[in-house]
Amino acid sequence: MSYELGQGTGPLRGVKVVEIAGIGPGPHACMILADLGADVIRVERPGAQLLAGGPHNLLNRGRPSVALDLKSPDAVRTVLDLVERADVLVEGMRPGVAERLGLGPDEALARNARLVYGRMTGWGQEGPLAHAAGHDMNYIAITGTLHGLGQDRSRPHFPANLVGDFGGGSTYLVIGILAALLEVRVSGEGQVVDAAIVDGTAHLNAMTSAFLAAGTFTEERSANLLDGGAPYYDVYETADGRHMSVGALEPQFYDVFVELLGIREQAPDRYDPASTETLRGLIADTFRTRTMAEWTEVFDGTDACVAPIVKLSEAPDHPHMRAREVFVERDGMVQPGPAPRFSRTAATLTTPPSPTAGSETREALTAWGVADVDALLDSGAAVQT
Repeated sequence: MSYELGQGTGPLRGVKVVEIAGIGPGPHACMILADLGADVIRVERPGAQLLAGGPHNLLNRGRPSVALDLKSPDAVRTVLDLVERADVLVEGMRPGVAERLGLGPDEALARNARLVYGRMTGWGQEGPLAHAAGHDMNYIAITGTLHGLGQDRSRPHFPANLVGDFGGGSTYLVIGILAALLEVRVSGEGQVVDAAIVDGTAHLNAMTSAFLAAGTFTEERSANLLDGGAPYYDVYETADGRHMSVGALEPQFYDVFVELLGIREQAPDRYDPASTETLRGLIADTFRTRTMAEWTEVFDGTDACVAPIVKLSEAPDHPHMRAREVFVERDGMVQPGPAPRFSRTAATLTTPPSPTAGSETREALTAWGVADVDALLDSGAAVQT
């Protein structure tokens, strides 16, 4: 496989990123950077990728895979050679591991004073839990966020790993990297970006923190305006066992909603707390009289703030998603396209995910200007699959 720099078309074209492979939010952050045009080189352990999926692992799209044995001093020197040529390094190891490998911020910034060193962890680089294992639900649990999720008053429900890994994690890492890249243009000095999922998740939840401080939020699930406590902001089952989402918060939108649902005359005062469950029951009973497709036709394009809840496999065929080309078909896979969008430097997808760790070792290291690639391969410090 041939590989060359500068294939991206987005606004980050020309930015060079070294990724020390991890799982979850780190790869997602580097996928975003690659989608937006950056040249990212992914350094993986020889032998196997950290997550299964190979050519279907979309989090690894847009960048080559280089297999380096970081227990080898030659491999570590190679990463530092890449750092000299890079604008950003991203690592997602436990605190102290990069330092023990000789790839910590001190070593990296000594080789490249303008480097933005991005660190992705769950707990952060310090604190009582910094060195403990954990996953998404553990991180969002201690931020006060998980407690309020779901409409089941008896227990919280976690939304896969979207809130922590990708919401509070990779998104905030990318924000930090972009901010630091802007700052280095002024100061000429790089810095470390400490992106912790606990930090980002707490920040995501700022509006709820404000409601709590104002005394307008109760710490009980399905008892507040946006968590299903209001019958006009909830999910309802249809006749075919599918569901509709209802978000008719504002009075003018609620008026359209009850009119199109056909309950204007029967609906009690929505502001009367004593009528909340009566109104909810009326809405639920009415939605169960038609299928999801029928209700979609009723509400489509109106200001009622009602939308069908479609499956992921159905989403690419939704008329709005199809018109905007939110999903694209590339390399035999339907996948989300780059986001957000830009008027002048539109982002496009480049290379598919590498099928195995190290499948582009020779080509990528050569393209990045690393000397003696053959010697690295002969010594086992680098592996080509």
